[in-house]
Parts: sequence; C-alpha cells; structure tokens
Amino acid sequence: MSIRLAIVDDYDVVVAGVAHMLARYAGRVAFVELLANEPVDVAVDVTLLDTFAQSEADGSELDELLSNELAGRVVVYTWVFDPRLIEIALAKGASGYLAKTLPAADLVDALERIAGGEIVISPAPVGRSTVGGDWPGREEGLSERESEILALITQGRSNHEIAVSTFLSLNSIKTYIRSAYSKVGAASRTQAVLWGVAHGLHVDHRRIKDWRVR
Repeated sequence: MSIRLAIVDDYDVVVAGVAHMLARYAGRVAFVELLANEPVDVAVDVTLLDTFAQSEADGSELDELLSNELAGRVVVYTWVFDPRLIEIALAKGASGYLAKTLPAADLVDALERIAGGEIVISPAPVGRSTVGGDWPGREEGLSERESEILALITQGRSNHEIAVSTFLSLNSIKTYIRSAYSKVGAASRTQAVLWGVAHGLHVDHRRIKDWRVR
C-alpha cells in the first residue's frame, strides 16, 4: 500500500519538481496535491517540508505542520545539516531530516521507513548538486542555491538576513549573488528583484497558512 505524501513549499515549481521526481514510484508513494488558498482537510501519512527559500527547522513553518494532525509524520527536506537545527527539529517532533541530495530511490525508502514509525536522519549533503526536482530559474541556468538566494532577495531580505536563514557565510552569499546576477543580466538589486518577479521567484501565496489549525 502506498504512503500518502504532501509536499509543502511556497513555490509551485518546487512542489511539482519533487512530485515529478517521485512519480516513477507511484506504487509506493501517492502524492496528494493540495490546492493553494484552501484549508487542508485531507489526512496524509507524511508531510515533506521543502525548505527552498523558506525558514529552516527553527522557523514557524515546522511548528505549524506539527500542530496539524492531518499532516501525519513531518519531515524536513533541506540542504542545511547544522547539528543544532537537526536537534531542534527532532525536539519539536519531526520524524525525519533528509538531504536534498538523496537519490529518488533512497528518498522513497526513507519516507516509507518514516511512515512506518522510524525517525530517519539521512547522511549530510556532499556538495551542492541537486539529484532531482525543479526550481524557479532552472531553465535560465540558475543553480538551486542561486535561485534560492534570488528568491530571498525578491522577498526583500538583506544579505545578512539571507546568510542567517540559509546558514551560509556572508561571503558565500555575495558569491552566489554575483554568479546569479551574471546569469540573469542584473546589474543591481532592483534589477534582480524585477527579474525575480518576472520569473516566478515572487511568492503570491504562503502554503503554510493552509496547514494552520482552525
């Protein structure tokens, strides 16, 4: 019997990308597509919190999901394997902490184990190579990290705020910004924001609102 899986992220392309990556395992994982702007009223076995341009385990998104009994077992899906964040996630009640570098087969295996009651922490990511999925700006040549940084800029975050939320150094953030600007032809932050809005990096709807207990 397949497990029922929900994917939470504010970007439709990210949600669709993860679902597409898992599509060949349809007999084991059934992706439940939850419509934006509507309250969640469907129970799932596992909810995967994709942290692309979102808060990490120390943010409110994880709390919102954990407070909703319809979310089932909640899993953090991320690049950031800071030991403090893993400890926070597990202390809050998360059932898994999985790297975005996991091959699809390993991700499905981990989700099944979590649905069965295990607490699963995958090995930390090695490098920044995304195994599957999709993200805004991929077709324009942006890496997932570059896209994430541009998304946070489009949200109005400062370099310092981006560094704090992504657990990267300020110098790393500046490097990602330079490479991203070069790829999209932006010469200023204003131009980068305009590009982001025009290419799907602006969030119109906060999906986590759908999971708030009413």
